[in-house]
Amino acid sequence: MSLATEWRPALQAWAQRDGVTWVYLAKLLTAAFLTYWIALRLELPQPSTALVTVFIVMQPQSGPVIAKSAWRLLGTLLGLVVVVTLIALFGQHSDVFLGCLALWVGLCCGLSARYRNFQAYAFVLTGYTAAIVGVPALTHPEGVYLSAVWRAVEIGLAVICSGVVSAVIFPQSSRTALRALLGKRLGSFAAFAADSLQGRLPEGAFAQHNRRLVAEAVGLEHLRSVTVFEDPLTHLRSGRLSRLNSEFMQCTTRFNALYQQLERLRHEAPTAWHDLHPALAGLLRLLEDYRDQPLDGASAVPLVARLEALQHMTAQRLAHLPATLHQQDLDTAGELLMGLLHELLDYARTHASLASHRHPREQWAVGFTPRTNLWVCAASGLRGFITVALAASFWLATAWPSGVSLVISAAAGISLTASTPNPWRAGVQMGMGVMLSSVVGFVEYFLVYPHIDGFVLLCFVLAPALLLGGFLTTRLSTMGIGLGYLITFASGAIPANLTVYNPTGFINDCIANIIAFGVCAIAGAVVLPTHAPWAWRHLQQDLRRQVGFAAHGRLKHLRQRFESRNRDVLQHATSLAAARPPVQDNLLQWALSVQDVGHALVRLRELGQAPAAVAEALTQLFERPAVARRHEALKALDEALAQSPSQPAAAYLHFIRSALLNPRSPLAQL
Repeated sequence: MSLATEWRPALQAWAQRDGVTWVYLAKLLTAAFLTYWIALRLELPQPSTALVTVFIVMQPQSGPVIAKSAWRLLGTLLGLVVVVTLIALFGQHSDVFLGCLALWVGLCCGLSARYRNFQAYAFVLTGYTAAIVGVPALTHPEGVYLSAVWRAVEIGLAVICSGVVSAVIFPQSSRTALRALLGKRLGSFAAFAADSLQGRLPEGAFAQHNRRLVAEAVGLEHLRSVTVFEDPLTHLRSGRLSRLNSEFMQCTTRFNALYQQLERLRHEAPTAWHDLHPALAGLLRLLEDYRDQPLDGASAVPLVARLEALQHMTAQRLAHLPATLHQQDLDTAGELLMGLLHELLDYARTHASLASHRHPREQWAVGFTPRTNLWVCAASGLRGFITVALAASFWLATAWPSGVSLVISAAAGISLTASTPNPWRAGVQMGMGVMLSSVVGFVEYFLVYPHIDGFVLLCFVLAPALLLGGFLTTRLSTMGIGLGYLITFASGAIPANLTVYNPTGFINDCIANIIAFGVCAIAGAVVLPTHAPWAWRHLQQDLRRQVGFAAHGRLKHLRQRFESRNRDVLQHATSLAAARPPVQDNLLQWALSVQDVGHALVRLRELGQAPAAVAEALTQLFERPAVARRHEALKALDEALAQSPSQPAAAYLHFIRSALLNPRSPLAQL
């Protein structure tokens, strides 16, 4: 065996793992130095603003760079409009201006926590852009408009350079990641479903797989939203991709309901469970055949034909099942099985349609609906207001020359940590990055820069410092450190066209930055911390309220909106409780219960057979869980079933009743 043959697998593994990281770092440096050189040539007043933008918007893939850049421009422009307005109104009254600025940053922090993905980032930028431009302009309010124009030019330059470098130099397309995720999704689900139905899952694996499916649903929507920016073919399929995500969520909900019903049959009516096996056999064969198999538009076509045949065959087998004492349980399981096959067929048809640029299934007006608790958003807004207000008050009280840096860093730090699951941890990490950048920046600025001349040598001495920060951002455990390092290093330790040798001022600014990020971390830990039990309780309540939404929400596209809202709340809640597995398990149990009951309620409403008393009793039960309300809900269900409703309404009513009696449900622990 030749040496090349031996080393090739290792090199390929390195290229797929660490090689991608080093390509990204090379692109980061290229974009930074290109932006810096153009900014110096154009004699822009603050090249550091452009560099900070590069470090924030650069991503390993092109799609997120373009999406983040677009939202950054939008957020920056809105922030500039606000700050020019505030200076025009209160430029002569520093205290009033800073109070309004604190309110504005707080509002933006709350909105950044409310929204998802790069929409949240736009509000982050809107908040601290006002501080970056407005606070220095207090001493010269007449120059605020020109300052705003320069900031827009600097950020626009950085956005263009970042986008060009990301798209031209070893481009990494988000489309590849999106296709890979879509391709393996059904195979992974088939393996999970087959193992679940055959009792091969180890203890706790069912909950773990459900958490992963929720994260995948939210992650795929994020990936779709950024890929449409870079790839016209994905843009043509955006509606179908959104539809595919919604249909997959409905498949998982149907499967969870079927699994719960089969488990009840297994323990309470083993004879009926055994009688159902012939009807399940076709589904099990299908799942085993597609276990861990990739799926694309072409291979989805035979899957559609197979599911259509399986649907017909399963209906016939269900019709010929023997009568049993547990007929209602059997009918319910049969209805859920047919529902799962129907959802899988819809999913396969949409997947097959991706092979065409144009398709009728593209007409899909229902997007993924984010749902963040208003109290959590208000807590983020309050932290933003308090942090900036404290920094501004300290500046006004002491007239500290570095108070400008203090207020700006406080606004930037609290804005960047507002939408993170753990603002305290994010603030601490960014503070560590600030301290590291202060040391490295001092060495560079006062010990290295005086001994070099020319842009090439400047890039040469900057490269190691920037590589350090860039590398830290590529690791999840040190991402906050790297971001804090790069932002403060770029804003304080990189020379502008007019460079001032002022060690005292530099040290004071470093102290101000450290204090500001320290205050941000303390605010995240003290002012209504989102990783505390109060936040989990509110988010759990939001989960339970989805039953009321299913019972009384507008019926048009209700199933899709219910699915996306439920999963978004669960994903947000579990991210806040990342360090508390028991809390995550409890939230997941509530989410599964809400999905079971809510989905059945929606189906009853679609059939026009949802008893008002049942809907109201279930809403009250999940709104304020109590033993008495559970009895009332069961009584309402018994009364509805006593009226002998037709199928499939009777099956869904019976399923809801069984879900309330499920000993593994959180309702059973009341």
